[in-house]
Formats: sequence, structure tokens, C-alpha cells
Amino acid sequence: MAELKQFKLPDVGEGLTEADILRWDVKVGDSVVVNQVLVEVETAKAAVELPSPYAGVVHEIHFDEGATVDVGQPIITLKVGSGELTGGSPASPPPASQPAAPETPVGGAAEDLIPTPELPLTEAEQERRGAERQAVLVGYGVSGERGRRRKRAHPSSDTPAPTANEAFNLTSSAGAATAVIDPSRTVLAKPPVRKLAKTLGVDLSTVVATGPNGTISREDIQQAVSTPAAAAAPARGSETRIPIKGVRKHTAAAMVSSAFTAPHVTEFITVDVTEMMELRKRVAARREFAGVKVSPLLFVARAVLWAARRTPIINSTWDEAAGEIVVKHYVNLGIAAATDRGLIVPNIKGAESMSLLELAQAIGTLTDTARSGKTAPADMSGGTFTITNVGVFGVDTGTPILNPGEAAILAFGAVRRQPWVVGTGDDERIEPRWITQLAVSFDHRSVDGQQGSEFLADVAAVLRDPGLALL
Repeated sequence: MAELKQFKLPDVGEGLTEADILRWDVKVGDSVVVNQVLVEVETAKAAVELPSPYAGVVHEIHFDEGATVDVGQPIITLKVGSGELTGGSPASPPPASQPAAPETPVGGAAEDLIPTPELPLTEAEQERRGAERQAVLVGYGVSGERGRRRKRAHPSSDTPAPTANEAFNLTSSAGAATAVIDPSRTVLAKPPVRKLAKTLGVDLSTVVATGPNGTISREDIQQAVSTPAAAAAPARGSETRIPIKGVRKHTAAAMVSSAFTAPHVTEFITVDVTEMMELRKRVAARREFAGVKVSPLLFVARAVLWAARRTPIINSTWDEAAGEIVVKHYVNLGIAAATDRGLIVPNIKGAESMSLLELAQAIGTLTDTARSGKTAPADMSGGTFTITNVGVFGVDTGTPILNPGEAAILAFGAVRRQPWVVGTGDDERIEPRWITQLAVSFDHRSVDGQQGSEFLADVAAVLRDPGLALL
């Protein structure tokens, strides 16, 4: 006999109370298998995909895309088993902390890519499939791209997803490409792109897709906004309203709490980093750094870790309840990253014990993951010190606000070629040098002016003369 089982929204991010429905990957009537991605949700920390704990058929979807749902509310009901439905209320799924099985890797056995009709998998079959999986599912933080590929392997309708050629046709007219849009085509776009389209009021079904395999890119959305056709669309008025949800809502609350809880002090210093830039060239040319991005940020991070050892209080937190300052003897180094969902601060765990190569690789992985929208909630918790690289936007400096729970944050400005006085006495002269500005904000409850100044001076000293780090 068949029965109905509800899947409730789990807590996928350490005590979060709600999430927004970004995208449903299934619809009523679809067959699903264990661990097939059902939905992507956005919490206050990240976007994650939720896999099915059951094999069965989608009976009911309780919330539309864009809805905000409280943790614990049923979001989908599945019909499990065959035959007529039994009476009684739908059973609850296993708790979120106990996922059914690891994720299926792309390119697995062919039988793993065939949707199961209505019969649940046997226990032995689930164990066999679990043994073949290479990636372990951590909570519900399933990899976004692999989840989307798995979705294409488990089509939710009889109509296959179109290829780039089926999704749109390009014909030449007077040397220019003219798009022929099929309104009935399946729209392929990543969640950040869908969110951008929603924010700008762009109908995805009218957008020409130029991305790989017929996907819509950010550039396609921006092009649609700038074209006359977009201008002829229904007017949005003289203002744009952006819902305060997800990461942006969390960031706003955290910044307000930080600004009005911790007494901020900000200090600034201008540094000649010519020697650092020369060292960067030499390091990037080394064989072991081939394929690794060696950026000025890497050396700033290294200088911060060195300076934090000399002024440990900078890597601390204020425990109001216990009446204590907790000094951390490890550094979970946060790197602020701008994403389509807003500013997030994933951190590198145990950065103080890494070599320069390991640190470079970790920064590269962190930023790439953040930009792709795949940062797991666990990667954004537990930070102890943050660097915000405002220089990538051409900005010289700023007064950064502390991440809640941290005692300090460093802003790293643009590195510019500027005239600078070098030498002393009769040898004093003006030369073009590489110059940057640093700003450190610290919690004056934990860090006094001397400690904050010494820390900033040490960071600047290492950037000015990288050989100091050998001491």
C-alpha cells in the first residue's frame, strides 16, 4: 500500500529559523529517487539544495518559488509505495541531521541515472548506490552544479530539456544575429541569474540565452534590460523595490547589531608595498605555484597572520555572558566576497598553520566557491578575523564594520603606482612606487588603542619589507 510522507524544511545552517524557496526541481506527478534534488532554498547564510529522503511520486508542493518558509514546515508531500493510499496523516521524514545517503556523483553508473517509478529502493539497493558515491553529503549542502546535472538526468517531464540549438535559433540577418524565442522552451538559468532577473523585472522566457548548453547568463539579463524590447515591457515605475531576504537580510541585521554593540575604532596607514609586489612576481614564477593565483591579497593575509601572533588579542571575541575576553589560538580567516546574493564572509579554517602555497590555494577555492553561489553554511561560521579587499573595486580605504563575534577587521585598499619619497638625508628622492592603504577597525572593549596600533603597524611592516616575516 502507498502512503503520503511529508518533507519538512530542515535547519541547514546552525539554528536558522527560515529560508526562501529559490527553485523547485520537481513538480506534482514527477517520480523521484532517494537523494534526488527536490528544491533549492536560500537561508540567511547560503543557498543549498535539498535532496529527497524518499523514493516516490510528488503528491503536493506546499510553497511557490519566492516564498519564505519557517524551519519545520512541510514543503512537499511524496507518495511512497504502490497501490492505494493508506489512511492517516503523512509521516514525517528523518531529521535533517541524518540524510538518507551520500550524494550521487556525475558520471556514475548508468542505472543510477534512471528515475525509479513509484517503488521505493530496497535497503540493499540503497547501500549499493551509497558505496558508489564519491562525495559525502554534509548536512544538506549538496553541490549546486552537480545537483543541476542530476536534475537533468532525472527529467521531471516527458519533454527533454532543450539543447542550445533547440532552446533558441540564431539566424543571420545583415551580418547580425537575430534570436527567435520559443516561449514554451525550458528556461535554463542558475539561481543567482534567476534572482537578478527577478530583481530587475526581466521575464526569463523572453531572454536570449548565450551561455553554455542554452543557459541564460548574467550578461544576457543585462542585455535584455538595455534593449528597446525591455524598455517596451510593462513599466516598473520610477523606483525598484528589492525584497530584504536571505543573505542581505542576515547581513543587515548583523551589521546593525555589530555597529551598535561593539564600540568601533578605526585606524589607517599608507604603505609602500613595492617590495611585496616584487616578491609576488618571484613567487608566481615558481614551479609549485603554477596554476595558482598569487594576488596581493595573499601577502596581506600572510602579514595579518604574522601580526596576529605578535598581538593575540586582535584574534579574540567578547563574551558578554561570561564576562570574559576569549583569545583564540587559531585563526579562521574570513575573506569578504561580493556575490549575487550580497556580501558573504566565508573563512579559511586553521589559516595560521598553512604554508604560503596552501593559503593561496585556500583563498582561490574560497573565492571561486563564493562567486558560484555554492558556499556551504559551515564555511561561513566560526570566523575569528576578517579581511575585506575593497581595492578590487578601485577603492583606497574605508571604515569596515566588525563581523559579529570578532574583535577586528582589516580593509585592504587598491595598490597604485604613486610618487613616493625614498632614501634619507642627501639621498632623499622621489620615485614611482607601489602604494596601498590599510584600515583596521577593532572592538575597543577587547582591544585598546596601543594593541590595535601595534597590530596595524606590524601588518604594514611585513608588507613593506616581507623579509621581516622570517624573524
